[in-house]
Amino acid sequence: MPRQVDHEERRRRIAEAVCALADSSGLEGVTLRDVATQAGVSMGAVQRCFRTKQEMLVFALDHIGERVTERVSERARSRTDTTADPDPASATLTRVLGEVALVDEAHRAEARVWLAFVAQAAVTPELAAALRNRYTALHPLLVRLLGAGRADSPVTDGDVDAGPDQAARTLLALADGLTTHVLIGHLTPQAALALLHAQIGALTRTSPPAALPALPANGTGGPAPANDEEGSAK
Repeated sequence: MPRQVDHEERRRRIAEAVCALADSSGLEGVTLRDVATQAGVSMGAVQRCFRTKQEMLVFALDHIGERVTERVSERARSRTDTTADPDPASATLTRVLGEVALVDEAHRAEARVWLAFVAQAAVTPELAAALRNRYTALHPLLVRLLGAGRADSPVTDGDVDAGPDQAARTLLALADGLTTHVLIGHLTPQAALALLHAQIGALTRTSPPAALPALPANGTGGPAPANDEEGSAK
């Protein structure tokens, strides 16, 4: 009997090939032939899985987005023990947004691929829509975590209360921007995480958690040396 093809597995394999090509040289010159070669399948197999190149790119973007979302969900479930940390909601927010920002060196390749898709999305409506859907899906989680973080920190006279909805948008935009700053070496991962801590503390009207999650850093956590490529970029 002929071997039955697992189409979903093949689609994921092709998505990984797209991501590998995006990591090495961006998406601008990616062709179906390149993808087929990288995935070890025929061009016909690629065309049977995806009707158009745009459909293939959207699937690849969703593929990497799902990996990030899974880690975010895991971080959100791993609440800090309230007996060990006086501000568990803010600590959870920092871990969640650290995953969104892809500041960990282990996710450096994902950061490069994500930014390649963002650049392509600026001129590709289908990719732009997929990105908007990803950000929209994250929003309720951030609002919920912000609400938990602010529950014990009421707004006092003189404070400007942006509300959890606007605060969530602020933090998501900050995390997204930090991806670029870390990737090009303008900030170290540790410095980026410290910025997230400070902004979360301001928006929840609390002090940031005392301990930052362990991340590789250069020197004191300031801007990375220009001649240290591996240590200065994600």
